[in-house]
Order: sequence, then structure tokens, then C-alpha cells
Amino acid sequence: MNDQLITPGPSCDDEIASYVERLGVPGLADIHVHFLPEPMLAKVWAYFDRAEEHYGAPWPIQYRFDEQTRLTVLRGFGVRAIPALTYPHKPGMAQWLNEWSAQFANRVPDAVHCGTLYPEAGVGEYVGEALASGARLFKMHVQVGQFAPDDRLLDPAWDVLAEAGVPIVIHAGSAPLPGEFTGAERIARVLERHPTLTLVIAHAGMPEYHAFADLVEQFERVHLDTTMVATDYTERFAPLPGGYVERLAELRDRVVLGSDYPNIPYPYAHQIDSLVRLGLGDEWMRSVLWHNGARLLGLDG
Repeated sequence: MNDQLITPGPSCDDEIASYVERLGVPGLADIHVHFLPEPMLAKVWAYFDRAEEHYGAPWPIQYRFDEQTRLTVLRGFGVRAIPALTYPHKPGMAQWLNEWSAQFANRVPDAVHCGTLYPEAGVGEYVGEALASGARLFKMHVQVGQFAPDDRLLDPAWDVLAEAGVPIVIHAGSAPLPGEFTGAERIARVLERHPTLTLVIAHAGMPEYHAFADLVEQFERVHLDTTMVATDYTERFAPLPGGYVERLAELRDRVVLGSDYPNIPYPYAHQIDSLVRLGLGDEWMRSVLWHNGARLLGLDG
């Protein structure tokens, strides 16, 4: 598919750092990493431990370590700035998570200060407060939160975030389970009202890959993240559709590395190797693994 040089991808986690070095980039700019308050993380892991009830297949958490070990492992891979994405599932939770995220950023020197939001009264104010305290990456999970991203209650927050130019990683695709509010249509409505938002579509909008790629082409600040994309795990239930790899090649500057670390059912190296196997070449991989995420996270200066 591509006559550019393709450096073989890492076959295991121990080979990630050497792959990054051979690729010739300073490290990895992973925009989709989760660190959570420990009680909340325990509940997330307990959910995935029952994955067969929800998804019909096991989901073995690959990096079930204490916080310090999880940080050390990421740094060993070459991740240069560590997001701590959180997401609320009920009113009154987002502001508390933002306070925790600020504390995480204060005690972890290479952390990306993150924030989150929920459709509720005062959301514009607390998002503004999070930005003023240094937040530079936000997360929203439509399916878990069970809310509409185009809810008018969110408009004040969308306005503030658009003006700030801060990226928002948003899980709005219908995988691994569809929800009442998932899909590209509601995100399109958000962007029609707030066209300068810097949205990063988590999981590339899986399985509505083409519909979300259409939004990337239509709105200049919309990106896709690679979380779980093209992995053996997701190809079983959300395979890449025909013509999509060619679109990823065309959208090279708008595709960003994401992993879902630590809550992934395979080694981190498999995500990178799965992208290599698309056959789009080293220049594409450099853009996706480093340059695009570094630009969004402010690491390229």
C-alpha cells in the first residue's frame, strides 16, 4: 500500500523504546491514558473483570499495578507526558474529579493536567476554573455518562473550551457497546454550533469509522485517536471498513496516538505494532506517535 520505509514494529513491550529510537522521534505522545482516584479505578477494573457479561468476551487488564508502577512503565515506553483522563457518570462528580486531577498534576511532574465535564448547571464556570488552574486536556465519555454531547447545558463549557483551544478526548462511538447518545450525528451538531472545538474522537469513533472521519475532513480542529484501532482484539467486533486505511493516510496530520493504558487487554506494544501493520510508512507513524500529539499537548515547543 505504501512504498515508504516501514520500520518493523515492536513485538513486545521491551522493544518499544528501541522502536521509538529507530523511528527517530523524541518519544510517544499518547493522548488517551487513564489515571483515576484509586476507589474509582478499582470499580473500573471490577467492571472489566465481568466483561464477558457485558461484551461476551474477557477483557483482562494488562497493567493492573499500583500507581507508581504504572507511571514507571509508561515512562519506560517513552511516553513523555502522562495524561490522567477521568470521566463522570452522574451530576456533581466532574468538579470533584477536576480537583483530583489538579492534585495529580501537582504531584506527578510529567503529568498532563486534565479536566472533565458533565451537562449540569455551572459547567461553564468549573471548566473555566480548571483551565485557569492549568488544565490542558479534557475527557468526555458519552456512553458511560449516558448524556447527549449536544445537550444545551454544555454550551457554556464548549464555548470556553473552543476559545481556549484545549483538546477534548471524547468517546462517542458505539463500541464496545452502543448507547442512547452514541454516534456521529450528535457530535456533528456540537461542531455545527462550536466549529472551532479541538475534539479528539476516541477510538477513531469505532465502529462508525467513516462517519467520524467525515467530521475530521469537515472541521479543521477535529482529530482521531488510535485507541484500540486495528488491534487483534477489536478487529473481531469492529473491523476497519473498506477504504478506511486509505483515509487514515490522507488524514495523517489529524490522527493521534491513544492507548487506553492501563485498561487494555493486550500489551501496549501491540497497539503500536497494529498501526505499523497498516503499512502507511514511517513518516505516518512519526506523525501519529509523536508530532500530532505533541502539538496538541504543547510538547513540540
